[in-house]
Amino acid sequence: MSKYKAPALEKGLDIIEYLSEKSVPQSQMEISLGLDKTANEIYRMLACLEDRGYISKSTSGKYSLTLKLYHLSHTHSPIDGLLRVAKPFMEDLSNATHQACHMSIIQYDKLMVVSQTKSPGPVSLSVEEGSLFPLIKTTSGRVLLANIDEKERDAILKKSEDFNALTVKQQTELLQTLQQIEKQGYDLKESELTLGVTDIAITIGNVHSGIYASIAVSSLTALSENNKSRDFFIQQLQKTAASINAVLGV
Repeated sequence: MSKYKAPALEKGLDIIEYLSEKSVPQSQMEISLGLDKTANEIYRMLACLEDRGYISKSTSGKYSLTLKLYHLSHTHSPIDGLLRVAKPFMEDLSNATHQACHMSIIQYDKLMVVSQTKSPGPVSLSVEEGSLFPLIKTTSGRVLLANIDEKERDAILKKSEDFNALTVKQQTELLQTLQQIEKQGYDLKESELTLGVTDIAITIGNVHSGIYASIAVSSLTALSENNKSRDFFIQQLQKTAASINAVLGV
């Protein structure tokens, strides 16, 4: 623990981190209870964060994070170049598969969605850019974990509440699954977060280049081992990843 204290800054960071963990907007009372602080303690900090654009307040009086932190974190980032290169190929992928697709990166011990393209059809899944999800509960997160250095992966999982909540047996099974994903080059599984959706993910770039992300197709069609759509989606993802890597030179 740091020997230097900055109470006001710590309160602000506590609020930002608390809101990032919540899937729905929170009232001042909910935030104060969640942080074990009085409403008066956080009132000025909420007002300051709102004035600076880090959080927004709805008409119902509840607070949520804006995308300001996301934009700041990518102001001078290799991800910017990746997004520019990848977007046209992602649009081609969505058109070819008639499904939505999204790009994600590892953000500390979470998965962050940084870009998405919608299906050209009348029905399409949508994932808000900047959204955070558990790494181990998504195909994108697992495929990213499967292809990084073992020490780096262990450090990430050590900080993951979702991983630490697993039994020792479940943790061992997950690590074995990651090894299998690394060998086959993709992950395909029914979504643990959205009912009726099958996700397929593959990596682009590599950790050594500093450009490392995943692209996933979210299919509303059930995909089995013998399903032709399954093989077609995998081939299209591999083609997309190869095209993006070729332009990036990685």
